Amino acid sequence: MSLARSTATRFAKIALGHLTREYPNKLDHVMAGPEDVRSPRELHPIFFGSFDWHSCVHGYWLLATLLRLRPEMPEAETIIALFDDAFTEEKVAGEVAYLARPESRGFERPYGWAWSLMLQAELLRHDRPWAAAHAPLALAFKARFEAFLPVADYPVRAGTHYNTAFALVLAYEYAEMTGDQAFYELMRNRALVWYGEDAACQAWEPSGDDFLSPALIEAEAMRRLLPQERFELWFPRFLPDLARKQPATLFTPARVADRTDGKIAHLDGLNLSRAWCWRTLAGAMSEADPAKPHAINAALSHLAAAIPHISGDYMGEHWLATFALLAMENG
Repeated sequence: MSLARSTATRFAKIALGHLTREYPNKLDHVMAGPEDVRSPRELHPIFFGSFDWHSCVHGYWLLATLLRLRPEMPEAETIIALFDDAFTEEKVAGEVAYLARPESRGFERPYGWAWSLMLQAELLRHDRPWAAAHAPLALAFKARFEAFLPVADYPVRAGTHYNTAFALVLAYEYAEMTGDQAFYELMRNRALVWYGEDAACQAWEPSGDDFLSPALIEAEAMRRLLPQERFELWFPRFLPDLARKQPATLFTPARVADRTDGKIAHLDGLNLSRAWCWRTLAGAMSEADPAKPHAINAALSHLAAAIPHISGDYMGEHWLATFALLAMENG
């Protein structure tokens, strides 16, 4: 699953084709009055493209990660120029001002919040001014997590944007990159409240518009947030029959019947995110674990099912390359 230069170029070209494409656009925008009828670019000085706000955020994460992994690729200078233009004090202030609206309290919770932190973690790996410029927005979303997690008594187990385990996975990367122990402990404690007693997961999935596996992303969140010895106790209770390739649905790539349908096209993302989780979970298994080869094979089969389809129709093209890169590199 290593990232070849040709693959990096392919992913970069896809992202550069939609990051500044304003329309079509699906806004998450609560209006208080007629004065709030404004264009995506007016509302969001940076993240106005890629069909929706969160896809634009993780499109920038994709490019930043590609630039770090393959700095020699031909698109590097274009990416640098784009980031120099996007991550300025003025434009970030515009994004932060949007969040300050009373109507924006629930804006992009928790998916967009987490992707903003994931982007900041990646920007911090670059010796450029982008992270410093973007920091006020990331800090605003971190503050939202800190206010939300203590009052979120129940997790959201959907396979879509509202999934709380996925949000913890991305936000954990920010906490690790910044050395924010208090934020990490807040997330770990909430994960234990939400998932600590889960056992014998039935994996009733996929649903028709999943792009996350509720079962596997929960396991991945616990892998990241628990000490290794504690995870090694929790994981076999949660999915006790992996050595028998059960639940069978977790080992079977989802079929995607219509890639022009934005919801059905989510299932390509499910295959990619499952590939990511299987790869990272396999890495946590001992060599003697009989489930390990099954996990590795599941990662490969899910990736193979989706990777040919990350471009071709805009319903998938505006976001799938991000999940392909997660499947291939992040963990």
